[in-house]
Amino acid sequence: MGRDQEEEETPPATPTTTASAARKDQEEETWNHQKQTLILELSEKLITGDLQAKIEAARDIRKVVRKSSVKTRSKFASAGVIQPLVFMLLSPNLDAREASLLALLNLAVRNERNKVNIVTAGAVPPLVELLKLQNSGLRELATAAILTLSAAAPNKPTIAASGAAPLLVQILSLGSVQGRVDAVTALHNLSTCKENSTPILDAKAVSPLINLLKECKKYSKFAEKATALLEILSMSEEGRVAICDSDGGILTLVETVEDGSLISTQHAVGALLSLCQSCREKYRELILKEGAIPGLLRLTVEGTSIAQERARTLLDLLRDSPQEKKLASSVLEKIVYDIATRVDGADKAAETAKRLLEDMVQRSMELSMNRIQHRAASCTPAKVPSA
Repeated sequence: MGRDQEEEETPPATPTTTASAARKDQEEETWNHQKQTLILELSEKLITGDLQAKIEAARDIRKVVRKSSVKTRSKFASAGVIQPLVFMLLSPNLDAREASLLALLNLAVRNERNKVNIVTAGAVPPLVELLKLQNSGLRELATAAILTLSAAAPNKPTIAASGAAPLLVQILSLGSVQGRVDAVTALHNLSTCKENSTPILDAKAVSPLINLLKECKKYSKFAEKATALLEILSMSEEGRVAICDSDGGILTLVETVEDGSLISTQHAVGALLSLCQSCREKYRELILKEGAIPGLLRLTVEGTSIAQERARTLLDLLRDSPQEKKLASSVLEKIVYDIATRVDGADKAAETAKRLLEDMVQRSMELSMNRIQHRAASCTPAKVPSA
């Protein structure tokens, strides 16, 4: 019975199936030949044609590439289309600019060599000029192109030095939703360039980044990139002041600590720690006022190793007198974890410890509020601060 089933599942080749496979191979070979002919025709048209012919060729290249493989993108590059497409970016004709930009953008997608070749061919300066245009469509296409090209490590120093970053920051405030997402991602790509001798961002980026972080889901990939940029900005005095002065700036970082992904919480607590370490007297009360303690305590248990260490350090800085009467948060966590292990066993200890810490925080906050209310009730009217 088993042998009969096996024979049914793997039938022997027949003349019909062999002929079908051969026909399929022949069709594929014919299609590949036709595609290669088309590539050569379009490249010739792009290189030698008049302006209108070049525009039509660029549009056709985009259409072919959008539905094709990485190999087809490479074949177009080998046919010499990249350099003439880059030259078209300099054309005073906006249709030529748009057609070449879309073609280059599609040639660069999922093809690292094409990305590098496009930048080597001189695409960055004209793309930066496109970022300055009032034409929002071309401006956002240029943003998408810079995002795509900046994903290749060899391109980052050239783009970072081009003056693109301040123009991308403008798009954080002025662009469409997709334009803003692309601008944040491009800036994030450039921020990882180790060759940058000067920061690519200044404090003007803080307010739009905070506004975008308010609107997005704190655990999203977008939030991870936005908080990474805010952490970088928090390392300068101008950036820290801008975070503090932004409407809901510190609160937004605290909310990200509470609700973010492992990566966004790490960056958000890093930014808060940078604030508090720079001037504890100035930022401590501002951070406490936004209710940071519960999220920080949770982060000491659930965060990445870096986030846990940052949360512990920040908690120590937020205590009333960190030097005189500091109970190290690591000691507190160990005590709570030991208790949780005895109560619920090692398997559930982390979850139980988290719940115990949250209960301790809630109780501490209730006691603090009771003390404040008690002091307020015992004050004479002259001593009560006016609202």
